[in-house]
Amino acid sequence: MPSLDLYDYDLPRERIAQEPLHNRVDARLMLIDRASGSIEHHHVRDLPQLLRAEDVMVMNNSRVVPARLFGKRTNTGGRWQGLFLRRDRETGVWECLTKTRGSLQPGETITLQDRDARAGGELLVIGRGEEGHLLVQPVPNDFFPGPPQAVEPGKWLDRYGRVPIPPYIRDGHMVDADVTNYQTVFASAKPEDAGSVAAPTAGLHFTKGLLSEIAKGQTARAEVTLHVGIGTFRPIEVDDIDEHEMHEEWGRIEEDSVDLINDRRGGGGRCVAVGTTSVRVLESCVVNRDEQTGRGEVATWTGATDLFIKPPYRFGAVDALMTNFHLPKSSLLVLVSAFAGRDLIRKAYQEAIENEYRFFSYGDAMLIV
Repeated sequence: MPSLDLYDYDLPRERIAQEPLHNRVDARLMLIDRASGSIEHHHVRDLPQLLRAEDVMVMNNSRVVPARLFGKRTNTGGRWQGLFLRRDRETGVWECLTKTRGSLQPGETITLQDRDARAGGELLVIGRGEEGHLLVQPVPNDFFPGPPQAVEPGKWLDRYGRVPIPPYIRDGHMVDADVTNYQTVFASAKPEDAGSVAAPTAGLHFTKGLLSEIAKGQTARAEVTLHVGIGTFRPIEVDDIDEHEMHEEWGRIEEDSVDLINDRRGGGGRCVAVGTTSVRVLESCVVNRDEQTGRGEVATWTGATDLFIKPPYRFGAVDALMTNFHLPKSSLLVLVSAFAGRDLIRKAYQEAIENEYRFFSYGDAMLIV
């Protein structure tokens, strides 16, 4: 039985970063070589020298939406909190985690409050979904007229929502700086690419200047989309990781990225995934796998993935991985261990703690080659 305890470690609380560095590229970058087992210490600003001209970096361009909502039950005035999870693209119904006193009834409405506590739009309660999450629909108003199916969550949440900061950062309380700090510089502006309730945090290290320097070295850049879900916040809760049910996330990879990735890998370059979310897209769309090595090609893909990557998974598309340091007993730590080996990752995490690396969303990173 693959025990969850194999993916546990003790982290001093002071090692959890509460703010990003003023200069993102000054974050530390641990370089881990899987072949030799060696560990070196660099900074994110060193990436142009650590990447190769023939490589392709793959980044998740999903935009984080201000998914945390506050308001009142319109009829009773009772306080309400919610977290937007996803929208049904056909019906326009939203799925939310919710906290309130009493039982919300179908047909009643919730009046939302913006960040200045001003009353705003309303959500109509539809009922409960299969997992017990609250189902609501935005009520059209002067700012967002038209049927609920036409309401883009990103625009609505930009007006009424708050940035969904993880609970290990300031107990989940956002500050104004999080609006930009908790968003990658390459996040897509397209409404359909807004849908993450957590940032693809490895991408937070990049600045436009760093991307420009990397491009000068001829390293290519491709984009995928994966809307990061609430499962990112949750640890695995079963002792046997084979029994863990992975959360489902919506993703997409388009033809231009597919062609670029396959071309670079075919020419001897590495597919360098920036973040575990990029890994999930890339490994969800592998075709033509070699029976011996597991290596394959990527193909265009759109849909939902519940892929849980755990040892002894054979990676078909990802050759190198840049990622942050992850929570104990998390599916992300299991994924990274599948890629680099559990013993090497355990050694790397211990060395990071001893060298006072900064952990989690606003912390430092590692590059595994």
